[in-house]
Amino acid sequence: MLPDRYALKGGLLVSVQAPEGSPMRHPDVIAAMAEASLAKGAIGVRLESPEHIGAVRRRCPGALIVGLWKRTFSDSAVYITPGWEEIRTVWAAGADVIALDATDRHRPAGQELDDLIRRCRDDLGAPLMADVDSVANGLRAAALGCDWVGTTLYGYTEATAAWRPPGLELLGPLRAGLPEAVSLICEGGIASASGATAALAAGADAVVVGTAITGVDLQVAAYVKALAEAELDLA
Repeated sequence: MLPDRYALKGGLLVSVQAPEGSPMRHPDVIAAMAEASLAKGAIGVRLESPEHIGAVRRRCPGALIVGLWKRTFSDSAVYITPGWEEIRTVWAAGADVIALDATDRHRPAGQELDDLIRRCRDDLGAPLMADVDSVANGLRAAALGCDWVGTTLYGYTEATAAWRPPGLELLGPLRAGLPEAVSLICEGGIASASGATAALAAGADAVVVGTAITGVDLQVAAYVKALAEAELDLA
């Protein structure tokens, strides 16, 4: 049973992911990080790839899992669970909620968002998290049947490339326009506990934090770069 909006209130979901080529991108490592996050109070985890979803489901059978599958196609910029094959596979792997790109961009092979959402509901009975970049796309996704709306793609689409996440300014208008039962999630660019609480104050029901908690590769690279630049300035 998917937790309702009020069960998510004030909660933290940890995005446990690692980039291609990283030694952290091993199912056992991902599952260990997910277990550690849940043991310290995270209400759920957000996972990429069927393999990682399955590994965490086996290790943490009671976990709330938001699942997605990043795949790239030459005819579309959409890569977060872009089509029906990815949706079915994420669901079969053990996700409780399927996250998908719910922007208004062209999808691979001309697939349509409204048709994908309808098939999810009718054929799978699967709850959906809409990853959006704007208020309009968030409201549209909810109207089409998505259970959660997240600000995940704010700053990452062609239309929002001039702005940097987190998309706190989206939260108030989204909360005002979304149906009462739809959960609003702030995701992207939250780098501290104070940033997470600011998202709640702006209207989010829960927050997703990834790189700041589990992004070992990016965090180490950022520290190394900053230290190298500081050393040059001191020279």
